[in-house]
Amino acid sequence: MSIITDFKRNEAVPLDLGWINHIHVNKSAADRRAASLANRRTVKKEYQAAWLVKAIGLIDLTTLSGDDTPGRVERLCRKALRPLRADLVEALGLQDVNLATGAVCVYHEMIKPAVDVLQGRLPIAAVSTGFPAGLTSMETKVREIELSVAAGASEIDIVITRQHVLTGNWQALYDEMLAYRKACGEAHVKAILATGELVTLENVAKASWVCMMAGADFIKTSTGKEPVNATIPVSLTMVRAIREYHEQTGFKIGYKPAGGVGTAKAALQYLTLMKEELGNEWLEPHLFRIGASSLLTDIERQLEHYVTGHYSAAHRHAQP
Repeated sequence: MSIITDFKRNEAVPLDLGWINHIHVNKSAADRRAASLANRRTVKKEYQAAWLVKAIGLIDLTTLSGDDTPGRVERLCRKALRPLRADLVEALGLQDVNLATGAVCVYHEMIKPAVDVLQGRLPIAAVSTGFPAGLTSMETKVREIELSVAAGASEIDIVITRQHVLTGNWQALYDEMLAYRKACGEAHVKAILATGELVTLENVAKASWVCMMAGADFIKTSTGKEPVNATIPVSLTMVRAIREYHEQTGFKIGYKPAGGVGTAKAALQYLTLMKEELGNEWLEPHLFRIGASSLLTDIERQLEHYVTGHYSAAHRHAQP
């Protein structure tokens, strides 16, 4: 298959079980590579500030709590549109930069208040398909996607049925993902693998490939509700699957770590991973997002330290 270099949206390709069954992951090598990212010296001073500003534009600013209210979502959306305090924007010389997060991510019931505030200025991602467990009926899950798209979501974060992975039923996973992709229509679809429940890195790699073959625009680690969410070894496994899939098909698939990415230091590790494994093109929001609720607060604190030399209290950068 020839490699296509121009970016275009992922299209489904036939499921190749021969390829899937021959996927193997060297866990020791993945752990060593992950440790090298964690232990190296990070960028400092103005370079770190620039990377953190870059990270802001990659955040899917998220609220997925049972006590979400329209008022909380409205405040979240305003924060997404103006993620830094005005004094920091001025001190960093960003007055002429259209700085905003990559998207906001909410439940279906909170799409309307997000639409009312954002009015098309940022993408709205809605979690779907029985999030977080994904154990409602297939008819319900497909209808949920359709309703969220109709309500104004331009991105749908679906959850896969984990039992398909754990039992090796790759055809069922492919068919499920294909149905979700079709239900999304023009909305982009992010496939949440819930990697903390998939047991092995080989399962993570195989699930990544099957979802990409079935047309996923992004693959995403976690719902944020599992005991273990995004980790560097899992992320390495997934981004290398993305790289190989691009080499085989020409389609560029996005990546989204979610759950547990709450510090500026962690965000820098993920940016470094993407740059080194996939290149600068994958440091743009159409190919990389970080799902987070508290990350922006720590980034803002770090940027204030860069500007003033002092750390401020977290409440000065409070989010909804």
